[in-house]
Amino acid sequence: MLNLLLDTLLGTKHVDSAALIKLQERSLCVTSPGFSVMPSDVRTLVNGFAKNPLITRREGLYFKEKDYKCVRADEYSLYAKNENTGVVVVKTQLYLLVATYTAGMYPSVCVEATEKLGDYLRKKGN
Repeated sequence: MLNLLLDTLLGTKHVDSAALIKLQERSLCVTSPGFSVMPSDVRTLVNGFAKNPLITRREGLYFKEKDYKCVRADEYSLYAKNENTGVVVVKTQLYLLVATYTAGMYPSVCVEATEKLGDYLRKKGN
């Protein structure tokens, strides 16, 4: 799973870091090197989907000690940004796929790569 994350997401050069969270257990499955996701961040992301997406969209996300403005929130995707950084979260049956981007990276490439991997995992039944 780590190689899949690294190759398909970090390989684009427009994803700074990535993680996979198990939905049922609300636990971290795997992360890219150097990306630490605290249990409170895991809860924030899981709850972003658990509550009404409209609420998440209105309130935004507090992730990795930063406030993010939510630019998309629906049953499968959460996109949020803070100045020139952002976080993209895609939900599959078993996982939340998390990708971040930083200044100088194209958010659209980060979104596309994360959504494609999410689709792939959904097709596999994950």
